[in-house]
Amino acid sequence: MQGPEYLPLKSSEYKHEGTYLKGNTKSASELLPRVHLVISHLKRWMMGTHQGAISHKHLDYYLDEFTFRFNRRRSKSRGKLLFRLAQQAVAVDPVTLAQIIHPDANAKKKPQPVGPT
Repeated sequence: MQGPEYLPLKSSEYKHEGTYLKGNTKSASELLPRVHLVISHLKRWMMGTHQGAISHKHLDYYLDEFTFRFNRRRSKSRGKLLFRLAQQAVAVDPVTLAQIIHPDANAKKKPQPVGPT
């Protein structure tokens, strides 16, 4: 492992495999397929929905919402999107504004249950 960001993972079973582009014979799109698609969707969503006004302290919540929408962007049933959103809203404990603005650094996030697909 390399870098201080991976130190907490040393005790876990996670094994980091770095991908280096410099000196590699493969192109970036071969090493990381579809990464450009995801990044371009994220940038377009941030500029369109939030007009580029994304704050660092709420970045996790913005990325959670983007991930939810991105993973369901080709859903054949648009009503299912709303159904899954409502299902998760009921299954997850509410978060207060104070918890969003000043999250407790020691509190662990509870896993969010997801219903059958």
